[in-house]
Amino acid sequence: MSGGGLTILDGTQLRTINPVLPTDTAIISGAQLVKIADTQISSSFYDFELPEYIKSDALKRISLDSLTQLDTQQAESKLCEYILAIADELKDDPVIVSVLDGKSLCIFLEDEDDFAMLAENLFTDLDVEDTGKISKTETRNALLHMGVEMGVPPFSEFSHINDILKKHGAEGDEELGQAQFAELLQLVLQDLADALAEKPIVIIQNVKIINGSKLRKFFADEKQLSSLIEKIIQDIDVSKGKKGCMERTRKFLEENGSQIGLPSTEANESVVHLFDQVFSDVDKNGKSDNDLGKDDLGALVKEILENFAQQLDTNPVFHGLEC
Repeated sequence: MSGGGLTILDGTQLRTINPVLPTDTAIISGAQLVKIADTQISSSFYDFELPEYIKSDALKRISLDSLTQLDTQQAESKLCEYILAIADELKDDPVIVSVLDGKSLCIFLEDEDDFAMLAENLFTDLDVEDTGKISKTETRNALLHMGVEMGVPPFSEFSHINDILKKHGAEGDEELGQAQFAELLQLVLQDLADALAEKPIVIIQNVKIINGSKLRKFFADEKQLSSLIEKIIQDIDVSKGKKGCMERTRKFLEENGSQIGLPSTEANESVVHLFDQVFSDVDKNGKSDNDLGKDDLGALVKEILENFAQQLDTNPVFHGLEC
């Protein structure tokens, strides 16, 4: 985890944790156990708190009630089970975060040309009246302009930014030229980078990663899979042959695929290419266009879903990620 780029929390980090119980506890409740585990998990993620739905689903996996009383041996076992359940939940439904530890800011500060261009662009954006001067107070807006993408945390998540601005007098009404603004911005960003290096901030992103895990779980459930195949069969005229069935199957999955773990074709252009690739590969195999029956269609749907799962495992789709 580093910089301001996206980091995928997929449970891998948790599988190396060696969880421990407090040495002074003989009997522990389920609620206490969860609190201990959450603290140890959080510490491995720069004190980042996982979403409640992840923890709730993990508890369902191991059937742990908050009122349950456990002795030391039972608690040790359940502690490991819970952390591994969290890891499994993250594997099925990864969380995307940005870790702001000052490194992105240091990259700007260490390269004179990059920093000069950054300061110039920010000054130009803030000098809306094109006077060649901006108020010192605009330094705050400069940081807002940079945002998480450039390594600056939201003010609500890192209140120390206010102290840094006050330290350098960036809240006064004095007007600055471009060179003066650049000098002030450099001081503010350096202090911010130092503060983040000491205490990194983790920001959860509104980005979903579709890696085929949900689709594989669906595929492993014969009842759900059979129901899906039946719905597709009802929606398709098998007598139209393989080509017609492929076209209707694709349309069905494009309209309903998100329910079983497929990415929406509205996510981005790469998803359209993914559908093109999968159906092109499947079209090269199997029955000819003239001898496709009902059973063949079921096998065809299975092959299509298997191909999707393989492709997504190799090249996950980020939905909601702005490029």
